[in-house]
Amino acid sequence: MHDSPEDIAADTATQVFAGHRELLFSIVYNLLGNVADTEDVLQDTWLSWAPRTRAPSAEEIANPRAYLVRIAVNHALARQTAIRRRRETYVGPWLPEPLLTDTTPDSAEPALRAESVSMALLVVLETLTPLERAVFVLHEVFGYAHTEIADILGRTPAAVRQLAHRAREHVHARRPRYQADPRVQRQVTERFLAAALGGDLDALMRILAPDVTMWTDGGGKSRAAGLRPVHGRDKVARMIAGVASRAPEGLEVRYRTVNGDPSALLFADDAPFAVMVLDLSPDGEQVSGIYSVSNPDKLSRIQDESTTTRSPKGPADS
Repeated sequence: MHDSPEDIAADTATQVFAGHRELLFSIVYNLLGNVADTEDVLQDTWLSWAPRTRAPSAEEIANPRAYLVRIAVNHALARQTAIRRRRETYVGPWLPEPLLTDTTPDSAEPALRAESVSMALLVVLETLTPLERAVFVLHEVFGYAHTEIADILGRTPAAVRQLAHRAREHVHARRPRYQADPRVQRQVTERFLAAALGGDLDALMRILAPDVTMWTDGGGKSRAAGLRPVHGRDKVARMIAGVASRAPEGLEVRYRTVNGDPSALLFADDAPFAVMVLDLSPDGEQVSGIYSVSNPDKLSRIQDESTTTRSPKGPADS
């Protein structure tokens, strides 16, 4: 029994979408910073794509990749108003949902191998307008030409170049271009956790930059989070000491790559407790930014497949 033309078209549409899903996930996640919203946008993209490709009278799409990216980006932009309204009522600082990016090549979840944008850069991207962010992500992260972006957004190339210029200046003013060495970042992260969980305030003060900022995203559901970012070495050190004193006993630290950066996953009784990502000063010697996500809703996808490294004993364990 031969497949009907409709069945063949359906199979082809599914294969094409599946082949581009990782790219679409990566682009949309970098626009929205949330996995659930990203998955919703991909579902909307599929619902727009499938009928278009299955219609008997439909013209062949010459460039499916470009077509799918355009649909996905515009669906993501359409959701921005609702997302921003939701974040206005969010309790405490909002941070992007941590994304594990060191899964194995044959992972069952290809979305977790998406193009990585650091937590620190995603926080800066939150300060752009939705259009500026779309242009920046498509051009700076994925290498799309301004003319291609103009087609995706339905804008003129001149308008896109202006958006790109504004976005680039804004981002670089808040986050100068430099890339910390992953090995150094892992070492600094280990030293930071040892000082923080071990109650070594002197070591903590040495590793923190004078102008360090700490963001703690608990979504109102975690005692380990504050209601606003904390600035300055003394205030940050005091906050860390307070959080460490209230942390569950027997915390385990598992070092993984999160959003492209060597990071620490903290587990209590084999359940995710927090994800910590550090941003280093340009010389790589001190911590200039701390991003701590303890909102359980944002940790539900964190896997515990990494090798476990037990943290040093805290004061309560001594």
